[in-house]
Amino acid sequence: MRLFLIATTCLLAGCTSLGDGPVGRVFDQTANAVNTERRGAVEVIVKTNHPTLLAEIAAGGGPVLTRAMDAAGVPLSDRSARILQLQGDLPVYRANLEALTTALLLYGG
Repeated sequence: MRLFLIATTCLLAGCTSLGDGPVGRVFDQTANAVNTERRGAVEVIVKTNHPTLLAEIAAGGGPVLTRAMDAAGVPLSDRSARILQLQGDLPVYRANLEALTTALLLYGG
């Protein structure tokens, strides 16, 4: 009986670990799909509104930047600080759209 309990515990631990087993693989696939969808939404906003986004970052905010932050999932309470960070790296974002997309996604967590 004791061996059965140990074996069952080990088996269940392997199946429910987020990194291993079928449950972990389903979780990873779901998380990847959500992240891919979020990245796509942010990329579209950045690519189609790049000059406007740069102007809004420099100005301290605006509707397109708000939309980009919404798509990236940036918490409302963090946005003022994140805009300051974006302003500090504005020369990088002028030359590199991907860097702006990545920054917004990182701020969104």
